[in-house]
Amino acid sequence: MKNYNHLSQLYLRIALGIGFIVPVLDRFGVLGAPGTPNIGWGNWDNFISYTHTLLPFMERSGANVMGAIATLAELLFGIMLIIGLKTRLVAFCSFLLTLSFALCMAIFLGIKAPLNYSVFAVSAGCLLLSTVQVFGWSLDDYFSNRKLKS
Repeated sequence: MKNYNHLSQLYLRIALGIGFIVPVLDRFGVLGAPGTPNIGWGNWDNFISYTHTLLPFMERSGANVMGAIATLAELLFGIMLIIGLKTRLVAFCSFLLTLSFALCMAIFLGIKAPLNYSVFAVSAGCLLLSTVQVFGWSLDDYFSNRKLKS
């Protein structure tokens, strides 16, 4: 049987990367206005209201800061996963981020919420990706090969 690790890790990197970037675009209204079909938030204010729901122990201004941090992390992680830069570290950080999302959703919205959005599955995928040793078609692989040749 052929080994498809290069294809499976590439597919997982791209799927997770896009999965992080698309919600960021939604938060800024790039994908459509609030109320448009298949749009979760449609603007920053709606996203912060949702973030505050997941962090009810914080003031709204604190939820705004946490939302900004999460958004920056998701955008950065998404790009880095797609291009394959520092992939193991980014995948592990993505695992921690999505696990925190899943736990907050489970605690404050009920266990069905993170299951409906497959947040535990995404978190597990990130953890699995962090255990991969070689990332074909990545900047990690490119820089690794350059070091070997010099």
